[in-house]
Amino acid sequence: MISKRAEEMTSFIVMDVLEKAHEMERRGIDVIHLEVGEPDFDTPQCIKEAAEKALKDGFTRYTHSLGMIELREAICEYYQTAYLVSIHPDQIIVTSGTSPAMLILFSALLENNDEIIVSDPHYACYPNFIKFLGANPVFVPVYENDGFQYRTQAIKEKITDQTKGIIINSPSNPTGNLLSKHRMAEIANLSPYIISDEIYHGLVYEDSAHSILEFTDNAFVFNGFSKLYAMTGFRLGYVIAPKPFIRPMQKIQQNFFISANSMVQMAGIAALKYAGEDVKQMRDTYNTRRQYMISRLKEIGFTITVEPTGAFYVFANAACFGNDSYKLAFEILEKAHVGVTPGIDFGKNGEGYIRFSYANSMKNIKEGMNRVENYLKSRNCN
Repeated sequence: MISKRAEEMTSFIVMDVLEKAHEMERRGIDVIHLEVGEPDFDTPQCIKEAAEKALKDGFTRYTHSLGMIELREAICEYYQTAYLVSIHPDQIIVTSGTSPAMLILFSALLENNDEIIVSDPHYACYPNFIKFLGANPVFVPVYENDGFQYRTQAIKEKITDQTKGIIINSPSNPTGNLLSKHRMAEIANLSPYIISDEIYHGLVYEDSAHSILEFTDNAFVFNGFSKLYAMTGFRLGYVIAPKPFIRPMQKIQQNFFISANSMVQMAGIAALKYAGEDVKQMRDTYNTRRQYMISRLKEIGFTITVEPTGAFYVFANAACFGNDSYKLAFEILEKAHVGVTPGIDFGKNGEGYIRFSYANSMKNIKEGMNRVENYLKSRNCN
């Protein structure tokens, strides 16, 4: 019999959209992909060369379960430079992507019926990680007219004796918005632990992102190389944690994952040390696409009250086109041949929105916007 935890896990709807799009492509249909959060850029050459050299040099064996000391030291240097925070290498566990990092952290932190506060909308997988370990996500709605930022008072109203942490994600998936420094500082004092997903740091086009470690040591940080360095297939991430948690988390890593891939860790070192100019070029290109997509979506009839300034998403209010985002997203896919993500994938409060990703070429974004506009115009005329 299939386990209850597996039966109750919800699907990741964006992957359902992507897989449907792939089926259509196998039938010869040209689909524009604006659904997936994956950089369209090639991995920077310096990173690929480092991975190739690592293979040739014999980096094909297990590493220390915490990760190579050279990589952990480079991560410490990155956080010191970017945020002026001091981290010890022994506070870092290098993982095969940020998803294993989440599993390791929540496994070490949560008991049955513990609670984690999560924004609504939120990254779709957070609640499933929490529920998988017998704990409960507690949702705090965030709103478009407030830039989808947490309201401190709303969080306070949800805190109970069972609260173990608050998840923040800035820049955010799905909204692309940032938490202000002021609100982050307030949130830092609200819970035993703050869990900060910083995977989109570095992809900020106005203002600047702040690490939770600037405000509190009672925090866990997820980060990785997939988004900023176009390394999704490398599967390389890490978690920064308070020192008392490291040994318990290390034991989970040893038993479930052993260590991250050795040659990929060498590529991560190269990313941190040598890929800065490549990142700047990618970020500048994303910003051009961001500005164009926001303008076009408004022309088409979507509402964007507070423009997103990070990641590579626009979370557009689609209320004028209907109140069923799942139905609308699959209509756009099947009729306009453009993949988009329904807001309901990101929580109840995401209903009525569509997430558009600009991690695609300007040519494809322009074509995708034209297809969406033409379809919605024809739909309204029928």
